Parts: sequence; C-alpha cells; structure tokens
Amino acid sequence: NPSTVAAMKATTTIPTVMVAGFDPVSAGLVASLARPGGNVTGFAADAGGEILGKRFELLKEILPNLSRVGILFNPDVAFNRSRQTAMTETARTLGLTTIPVEARGLDALEQAFATMVRERAQAFVMQGDSVLFSYRGQIAEMALRNRLPAASLQKEYANAGFLLTYGADVGDLFRRSAVFVDKIFKGAKPADLPVEQPTKFELVINLKAAKALGIIVPPTLLARADEVIE
Repeated sequence: NPSTVAAMKATTTIPTVMVAGFDPVSAGLVASLARPGGNVTGFAADAGGEILGKRFELLKEILPNLSRVGILFNPDVAFNRSRQTAMTETARTLGLTTIPVEARGLDALEQAFATMVRERAQAFVMQGDSVLFSYRGQIAEMALRNRLPAASLQKEYANAGFLLTYGADVGDLFRRSAVFVDKIFKGAKPADLPVEQPTKFELVINLKAAKALGIIVPPTLLARADEVIE
C-alpha cells in the first residue's frame, strides 16, 4: 500500500493502477471495490479473512497435533495490525492458540524467534511486507535452526526455505494489470473500473524444508500443491 499512497499524494488526476492493494477500502485507497471513485483502481491482493485461515489449516494438516502457532509480523505496516485480530479469531476456531511476535527488521528477528521458542510455538505464520520479505532467506534459516515450520503468503518465501506458502499468484496480478492500463488508454476512468480480487491462488510446498525438519507431508496435500520444491 505505501507505493499507492505515495502515488495518491503526488496526483489526484493521473490514473493509477495498483497491482496488489491490501484492504484498499479500509486503507482509504478507494471508496469501494465496485466504484473506486477516484484516480486509483486495480487489484486487491487478498480475498478477505478466509484466506488467512487457510495457512493455519494447511499447517494443521501437516502437523495434526498443532496447538500453538506464532504469528510473525511487522507492526509498522497498518494492514498487518488490522489483520492480527482476524487471524487470532480464525486460529481460535481451529483450536489454535496464537503467539503474536513483532519484528520491524533484521535486528529484531533473533528476539522474535526466542520469544516463539519460549512460548512453545510449534510453527509460525509470517505476515507479508516489503521489509521482512527482503530477509526471507535469513528468516527461513532461523526457522530451520529453531525447528519451527514456517508458512507465509507467496511462493518466494517457499523458494527461500519456508515449509509452505499459500496465497495469490502475484505474477498473475501483474499480468492482469495490463488489462486495466489498456482500458484506461481506451478512455475508461479509474473511478468507474471496479477493483478486482485475485482469481488464481498457489499452494507451494518445500520438501527440502520438510525433510530438514523431520516432517512427512501427507501425499494428499502434495497432490493438491501447485508446486513442490524438492
């Protein structure tokens, strides 16, 4: 969202297409999904609360005895703070106790992992943001070192060594953004172009991480994966 906000501060007239807006209505990026109302339109990057619970469900499918799960997030990202309550409630319906852990950058990660270990987390879900995304490799290494299966929202995290990821195919959103640009060049106004939500989601499982953690991923889950890293 920060890049869209910066564009909005720079101009209220030049059409702006956001590739991945999180909660764009509550964030004030658009008036509504159906009628954005301003010079911004594009894609909402998630499909609401249901997608948040999916990562918990997948972890529980791999770890049937899972009861305590960490949520690693950057509190400087407003979207992450607003999602925290929804994630906690979703986890509770699955019989999970959540352990929220903050990390604003690389220097806070050691303490974050120490907290999860001390609070007896059996796995953790990481919320996404551009800061922690840059340290996904280090986070994956720390997860393995602390014997904590990790889940997040896009496949780059699985490529870095997370156990699994589930979320919108970001590459697909970039490709589909060209459709918005085409419509605008042909005379459409962003205010009248409904914001769209993702239609393509990816489940990626990293078997190398599973092996390092001593975890056996159920064959039924592997069969459902869009990509398996071996």
